Amino acid sequence: MVTAIFPAAGASRRMGSVVNKNLLPLANEPILIRTLKIFSQVERVNFLIVIVAAHEVETVEKLLRGCDGLKSWRVTIGGSERQFSIANGLKLLPDDAETILVHDAARPLITVQTINNVIDAAEKFGGAIAAVPAKDTIKFVDAEGFVRHTPPRSELVAVQTPQGFRREILLQAYNRAAQEKFLGTDDASLVERLGTRIRIVAGSYDNIKLTTPEDIIIAETLLRKEVAQ
Repeated sequence: MVTAIFPAAGASRRMGSVVNKNLLPLANEPILIRTLKIFSQVERVNFLIVIVAAHEVETVEKLLRGCDGLKSWRVTIGGSERQFSIANGLKLLPDDAETILVHDAARPLITVQTINNVIDAAEKFGGAIAAVPAKDTIKFVDAEGFVRHTPPRSELVAVQTPQGFRREILLQAYNRAAQEKFLGTDDASLVERLGTRIRIVAGSYDNIKLTTPEDIIIAETLLRKEVAQ
C-alpha cells in the first residue's frame, strides 16, 4: 500500500499571509483540502500524513475531521527544515506502507493520473519524480557572475512533486542523511546519494506550487479552464 506525506509547515512569507498558505481558499476550498481530496481518489493510497507547525496542529485536525471523503490521516509537527519535517512524518508510517509519496501540500492541481504514474515507476525502479521539460535556457555561472557553460536544455527538467520511493530506500536515505548531517534540496537528492537511479515521470505545467498571491490567481484560472472543458 501507499502512504502520502504532505509537508505544509512553511512560514508562507512570500504569500504575504499571516495564515498558513495551505489553509487559504482556492475556488472556495482550502488548498490543503483540495490536495488531500485528489490523493484520496487514488485507490492504492491508503494513508495521509500532514505536517504542519506546532501551533497549527489542532486547527488542521479540526479541518480534516470536518471533511468527508479523505483516506485515513494523521497530523504531526514539522521541523526547522523541510527535510526534518519529512523525517517526522516517516515516524508515523503504517506497517503496511510499501511505497511512500512526498507531495507539496501547496500543489493542489496534481492529477490522479500523475500520482498513479509516479507510484508505478517508484515500485518498479525504487524512486520516481514528476517533472516537466525546462522551458528556459539554463546557464552555469562562476563566483564572479560570468557564464561558465550552457547545458543542453534537452537534458534539463523542472522537478515537481509527488516524489515516490520504495519504503526501505527512502528510510535508508533519510538515516544516512541524518548520520552524515547532509541537508538536501529534495527527497530525491537524498536517495541519489545511495546510488539509486531516479525515474522521471511526465508531470504537467499546470502542477504549479502556490507560493505567491499571483500563483493563486493562476491556479483559479486553470481550474476554471478545467471546468469549462
